[in-house]
Amino acid sequence: MEKPKTYCDVVKTMEKDNVHVLYHNNEYGFPIENDDELFGRLVLEINQAGLSWTTILKKKENFYKAYDGFDIDKVCRYGPKQVGLLLEDAGIIRNRLKVAAAIENAKAIKNLQKEFGSFRNWLDLHHPKTKEEWMKLFKTTFRFTGGEIVNEFLVSTGYLPGAHIESCPIFKKALKTKPAWSRKKAR
Repeated sequence: MEKPKTYCDVVKTMEKDNVHVLYHNNEYGFPIENDDELFGRLVLEINQAGLSWTTILKKKENFYKAYDGFDIDKVCRYGPKQVGLLLEDAGIIRNRLKVAAAIENAKAIKNLQKEFGSFRNWLDLHHPKTKEEWMKLFKTTFRFTGGEIVNEFLVSTGYLPGAHIESCPIFKKALKTKPAWSRKKAR
């Protein structure tokens, strides 16, 4: 039997309530308007580094609770007490570097919000870029954002193509949700 080549092919073989099917059909490749949700996706992608995406999807709600709903204003004010609580929380990934990156990245997003009005505006301003250009930009702006993390964050939020193959029924659904100005750029 031939190994599936794409995420779209993989989810076809799974039960409807599998975390991957739910993510693929409802989130992957769809634009995110809200800065807190964009920040949340970045935190999840950072925490996936070195682990399986299945692990992250299964812990997603735990991350949401542990990081105050990914509220940027709250996370950027985290101090030693909150860091300690996160490092003791078995429901999330307890990695000191990843926790520190989440807090520092919240601070970086606060600065982007001050300058550009929102994290989303900052992303839109730089769209379109190549993967390599995005990687350089993220490396100078955020912590713990290597190439694969940046790529998956941007693919998963619709800034880079590749979330769905054109024959996937979700491809057109995701494309319709993108701003008109970005539809041609995202293909």
